[in-house]
Amino acid sequence: MQSPLADALGVHIPPLAILLTDQRPDGATQFRPGRMGCVAAMLLTAAKGRTVFFDKDTFGCPGGGAGLGFGDCYGSMGFPIERLLSTGGTAQLGSGQTYDMQEGERFHRSPEITRRWLSEYPFRKIPTAYVVAKPLAETGVGDPIALVHWHVNPDQLAALVTLAGFERGTVETTTAPWGAACQAIAFAYAEAERKEPRGVIGLFDISRRHQVDRDILSFTAPYALHREMEAAVPDSFLATEAWRKLRARQ
Repeated sequence: MQSPLADALGVHIPPLAILLTDQRPDGATQFRPGRMGCVAAMLLTAAKGRTVFFDKDTFGCPGGGAGLGFGDCYGSMGFPIERLLSTGGTAQLGSGQTYDMQEGERFHRSPEITRRWLSEYPFRKIPTAYVVAKPLAETGVGDPIALVHWHVNPDQLAALVTLAGFERGTVETTTAPWGAACQAIAFAYAEAERKEPRGVIGLFDISRRHQVDRDILSFTAPYALHREMEAAVPDSFLATEAWRKLRARQ
């Protein structure tokens, strides 16, 4: 599926389609069952042209499972996220192993603050067996696309935020919730349930920012919003001289 929007933005990292399906993709890459890994890094692998997928046994880490829509993996795995995101220390995992979190990530002042964050987090359980990520250009009509996930620089992000309001005129066309590097996916699932879904800006996870260039953030659009934005390209600011000047420096 070609994307006039990707062409207009001049992106260097192709947009990804996030698909929900019960069909296991042939020849695709996944984590080994039970092995730790980073979902955000796998999404970058997908952007390079390799289809990747995840299921309830291969989501990399508890945060990845929560981010992909496999429920509250922190709770089900007995993972001390309230301490990892705050003050750290040593804890026993649900598996019985001892986990030394050292000084903690210090994203929150205390475990109590993290518990408040958890109470607001949009845990979801997807209705399918697999979450698949692949370049949008490799999808076709009828594919079960749930979201479109972008890695963009500030100019491109400004364009996406602006375009999200082209047909609506609303002030809050996007949201920028805090979470782990991959958890924009879960926030976008929640947005897809809204009458007018918003785009989700992400990649604020300080512990994973080293995996992307310093000027890259993510933008994740529920598929309904993405289609709306694609259709708006010819009539929008992307066809003006103001954007052409910015496009030339991408």
